[in-house]
Amino acid sequence: MNMSDAFHIHDLVALLEDIPAKHFDDGRALMLRRGQIGTVVTKYPDGACEVEFADREGRTYAMLSLTPNQLMTLHDLPDYALV
Repeated sequence: MNMSDAFHIHDLVALLEDIPAKHFDDGRALMLRRGQIGTVVTKYPDGACEVEFADREGRTYAMLSLTPNQLMTLHDLPDYALV
């Protein structure tokens, strides 16, 4: 798979490592933890993507450019097995 095809817009993703960040609104230091869930909002040609992290009310608290090796796609439905 080409790295630029690793993620798609609106994919739900989780961090594979802890990443320091700054709060989207006020710039306070944050630590986003491994497993933190975000949504892909932009894809870049090199395979990196912009990921939005939001609270349960939908308020953005962080927006980061991340590389494919920092993320995994989350799936809510199974794929059919090819036999």
